[in-house]
Amino acid sequence: MRILDGGLVTTVQDTGRHGHYHIGMPPSGAMDQFAHKVGNWLVGNDESDATLEMTYMGADVEFEDDAVFAVTGAEMEPTLEDEPVPMWTAVQADAGDTLSLEFATEGARTYLAVAGGVDIVPVMGSRSTYTLIGIGGHEGRSLEAGDELPIGEPSADVDDVIGNSIDEADRPDYSTNEINVVMGLCDYRLTDEGRQRFLDADWKVSDEADRVGYRFEGPDIRDMFEEREQPFGAGTDVTNVVDLGYPVGSIQMAGQPIILMRDAVTGGGYTTVGTIVSPDRGALSQCRTHSTVDFNAVDVEEALEIRRERDELLTDIQESL
Repeated sequence: MRILDGGLVTTVQDTGRHGHYHIGMPPSGAMDQFAHKVGNWLVGNDESDATLEMTYMGADVEFEDDAVFAVTGAEMEPTLEDEPVPMWTAVQADAGDTLSLEFATEGARTYLAVAGGVDIVPVMGSRSTYTLIGIGGHEGRSLEAGDELPIGEPSADVDDVIGNSIDEADRPDYSTNEINVVMGLCDYRLTDEGRQRFLDADWKVSDEADRVGYRFEGPDIRDMFEEREQPFGAGTDVTNVVDLGYPVGSIQMAGQPIILMRDAVTGGGYTTVGTIVSPDRGALSQCRTHSTVDFNAVDVEEALEIRRERDELLTDIQESL
């Protein structure tokens, strides 16, 4: 598969580089795991096979051999040889065909899955790109015109998967911006009023929103904190605590809230007041710059139920294909 135009930011991703968090290595992997996994299943792949993740603006790729592909996630109006092709559907491409994707019209990230997966050499157990230190993916970077990516041997008969699709009702609604959060870790640093103000506020996704973190704009957070004498080991700012580990999806209060995403640092000394429920990290990754997000507090049991429901939906989709 040859890259003709890399789009805005296109990287190779899979389900992530797990088991190394303790040495400061984040998981990376697809920001929207739902779209990534379903794309793989549509073309007969394992969910862990590598796909291309495209942000805001899609790539143009040429298939050097016959291939079966699926485009999932944000709508990017894909065309194959200038003919429209459906999203969330397995499509046949002939050798020499060009697939083109446009700007996302809803959502922010789109995934291209190809039968056989992007077959690059794994690094620390994953093909995911971690651009901050330049490992994984294709040369540890975003894709550019002229890059060539090998495609693996399909694990299923491609003739059997052509036309696979999922119901409209099972496709995510990327216009919904309510994000569920389990308050905790350091939310004791907030006053009761501050905690409620945080949850009631409309938070706008700033221009600084990427695979590392989503920074938000909104009310001043500093007057949400309890006054105290800072303990030994903490910084002097009211938002500082003694260093601790940051869960993926945690809400860090650093001037304004920052939600730490899949390429974020693994620990530090900023107050973390809650953690995004894991299925909603995918929804957050599809929130566009300057869109508004509402945080909804849930307890651990509710969070587990949300995850169970998402897992059941994914199982139903996988079994239907």
